[in-house]
Amino acid sequence: MRYPDFIEKNFRFPDFYRVEGVFPRPFLIAIESDLHQKFHEKILQYPVNGKKIGVGVGSRGIRNIDLITKVVCQQIRENGGTPYIIPAMGSHGGATSEGQESVLKSLGIDADTCQAEVLSSMTVDEIGKIENEVPVYYSSAAFTMDYCICINRIKAHTKFKGKVESGLLKMLCIGLGKHKGAIAYHTFALKYGFYPTLEKIGRQVLNKSNFKFGIGIIENAYDETMAIELIDADHLIQKESELLLIAKKNMPGLPVNELDVLIVSQIGKDISGAGMDPNITGRAADLMEDDFSGNLKTTRLGILNLSPGSKGNSLGIGNADFISEKVFNDLDYEATIMNVLTGVSLKKGFIPIRMPNDQKVIQACFTTIGPKPPETVAAIIINNTLDLKNYYISEPLNNQLSNHPNCNICDKQPLTFDDSGNLNLF
Repeated sequence: MRYPDFIEKNFRFPDFYRVEGVFPRPFLIAIESDLHQKFHEKILQYPVNGKKIGVGVGSRGIRNIDLITKVVCQQIRENGGTPYIIPAMGSHGGATSEGQESVLKSLGIDADTCQAEVLSSMTVDEIGKIENEVPVYYSSAAFTMDYCICINRIKAHTKFKGKVESGLLKMLCIGLGKHKGAIAYHTFALKYGFYPTLEKIGRQVLNKSNFKFGIGIIENAYDETMAIELIDADHLIQKESELLLIAKKNMPGLPVNELDVLIVSQIGKDISGAGMDPNITGRAADLMEDDFSGNLKTTRLGILNLSPGSKGNSLGIGNADFISEKVFNDLDYEATIMNVLTGVSLKKGFIPIRMPNDQKVIQACFTTIGPKPPETVAAIIINNTLDLKNYYISEPLNNQLSNHPNCNICDKQPLTFDDSGNLNLF
């Protein structure tokens, strides 16, 4: 493969500095006892004795999701009920029952660990319509339960902004709607808007399903559990909107609004629903999506790796300018396209320009922004959009950020690469 001379020749990168992200760090010390107490109070309101209880769990890499799910199932059993785990993840896991069960197992959630049968059927019932044309679906397996609950993290969405974004309501609409529900939502959201469609479908599910309450998890900027709240169906939208504001205040972020170059070492569905979170990168480009560029504008963006936990789903690469050959080789095109087409997010599946290794990805980003000497390029290298505890800034940002309250600038760290051109930073 031949490249232009400015890519082929050796390139001298500016010095970089390691930065420790400094953010507020409230966290929940006694997760099990806190959840035990709150769950016990809730099942006094909604008894479980002699009943089958569906526990909806999604595909996200949520801190302590295995522990929380295990405790919930244990509490149901100890109070005379029978828990059943129901994958609530729309089209994830390749939109198959086996795939969704496998995703849960990879999160540490299975029948043996939780002592609860996993009901992973993709079959759904149509329970109504909104706008006289949009079908509303709900898991058939969930309807065989006496009632259902859901467990999910509440956080900013990667596609739209609204009163409620990513969390329990979305899990009810799309997660328990399975593949059909996910397709219906994303298709008609392009006509009626993402949040309005979510709220209207959500109200139908809340009114017509057997969902009783949700377990909302909030994480701090260090991906630690900072709060767990149990929310009744009747108050779900209002309470979740309040928790979303708390979650957004505790999100990590980069200390700049504009960059020449952003390098993301790793993307994946286990990291963000969009592969890499546009709330961090500022990159989101698809039909009807909200504009995230107010968070960050970056001229060039490169991706170096696809996370093992993404299992080949490379959703999000289309928001980059360059990817490494490793990313291309690791992607599962079928899993990616299944997710891309279901979510009607075609741009996120586009394949950017491929470079042979990390070194050339970064070099291409530096050399395609116009006549800027390398020592003047404002660049940041992050591990992934979940992890901003440590990242790296180029020389021009050192003085600019020296007094920033969210930055602790540490040692100088020249960029080095192994014999294959892989970056030696993370």
